[in-house]
Amino acid sequence: MSENQYLLEMLDIDKQFPGVKALDHARLQLRPGTVHALMGENGAGKSTLMKCLFGIYTRDGGTVTMNGEPVTFTSPRDALDNGVAMVHQELNQVLRRNVMENVWLGRFPTNRLGLVDSRKMYAETKAVFDRLEIDVDPKQTIGELSVSKRQMVEIGKAVSYNARILVLDEPTSSLTEDEVEHLFRIMKRLTAEGVGIIYISHKMDEILRISDEVTVMRDGKWIATRSAKELTKEEIIRLMVGREMTNQFPPKNNKIGGVLLDVKDFSGRFEPTCHNVTFQLHRGEVLGVAGLVGSRRTELLNSLFGYFTRGGGEMTMEGRPINNVTTAEARKNGFALITEERRATGIFAENTILFNSIIANVDSYGKPLLNGKKMDTDTDWVIDTIRVKTPGKKTHIKSLSGGNQQKVIIGRWLLTQPDVLLLDEPTRGIDVGAKYEIYQLILNLAEQGKGVMMVSSEMPELLGICDRILVMSNGRLAGIVERGKDFGDIPGEQETIMALAAKYV
Repeated sequence: MSENQYLLEMLDIDKQFPGVKALDHARLQLRPGTVHALMGENGAGKSTLMKCLFGIYTRDGGTVTMNGEPVTFTSPRDALDNGVAMVHQELNQVLRRNVMENVWLGRFPTNRLGLVDSRKMYAETKAVFDRLEIDVDPKQTIGELSVSKRQMVEIGKAVSYNARILVLDEPTSSLTEDEVEHLFRIMKRLTAEGVGIIYISHKMDEILRISDEVTVMRDGKWIATRSAKELTKEEIIRLMVGREMTNQFPPKNNKIGGVLLDVKDFSGRFEPTCHNVTFQLHRGEVLGVAGLVGSRRTELLNSLFGYFTRGGGEMTMEGRPINNVTTAEARKNGFALITEERRATGIFAENTILFNSIIANVDSYGKPLLNGKKMDTDTDWVIDTIRVKTPGKKTHIKSLSGGNQQKVIIGRWLLTQPDVLLLDEPTRGIDVGAKYEIYQLILNLAEQGKGVMMVSSEMPELLGICDRILVMSNGRLAGIVERGKDFGDIPGEQETIMALAAKYV
């Protein structure tokens, strides 16, 4: 292969869905042994383009070549058999089976009798994990793992196909800093072996650090392909959104009021859980929740919402004792929870945007007959207020981009008019423009006197919009960092939070 020859070329790719042209002469050219970043706002067509490559969608026009030869994959298995592997942003695993069964699903090694050879499957899984330094037991049930470890299993699975082209869709969205560095070492090893990597991410620092080339898409179209060395964050944002964005975060005008939620010695009943956590959430406050993976941030929010069983402690809401024994009781008490994994616990994939918008508020539409006009009006409010990109309210939510799905979920809970909004990684896998809109929604709620608790793995996000940051470490409260007192342009503020996060590890 000559130096200028491409490992993969996708030229003039078109894809039409009912009411929307998802791809319009899109293109991508990948060189062997390089990392090629694919960027764009949510709904720009990045995932659709990759699904056309991977055989999930059939393209309506354009050409795809590998090593100069035309290819058309009719299914993901066809793509995998021909050296193209993809790690999807939304994990799709059989949670009740073990790790090695998930890795070899559909291609189990067999013995001479045609039976599944578990010893061989274990050995081959262990070999892949050892090569990539992935510290996961192949025999462990995959549903028992953290999201970050499940993500690493998926990366190991993709590598196990010996693919020459590897697509990574938001691979670091659930990883800790150490795990991100681990992933980058894996990527460096693979590119040294000639593998071409297509890397989809909204994290500018990562893109500029690890990419060789960057392709930007907007509204289903190819906008530009540049050498990563020639780009800056500001230039990437301008290409993505078609305009300048001078501020990453909206201005904060919320005013902190009285205590809304008072939590004392709060613990969950079943491990893994949180232990003896005490804090207050004020009206008009955005309270961040930081911590390493395994710090029990998600468990804290789920327990507050009644999804996990409470083991001890007290909660009062403006002085009134509450229990939140069930999620239904939590909702009646004015709580709302937006979960971390929107595909598994957020969206109803086979239903419409209307259904997904009104389902948490269905009791307000009348009994026994539902008020269809009010449901339509509320769905239109979600679409218009949160700027959901969709052909219409009857579109199935699974056809939307991840960011637009997240907007619908947020809109769903805003319709319930909660006093306490619990957010678990609300901007995970969302582009810079949509992030700004979600930040604005959060701050608008705070300005209305609501209380917001937000888990995030992105330190700049927490520092940018939160009034205080509650730091969790191994299920315990390690400390609370206060805005004005601890925030500001002070070198080492992130290190302070990280030190608290490691306090009980």
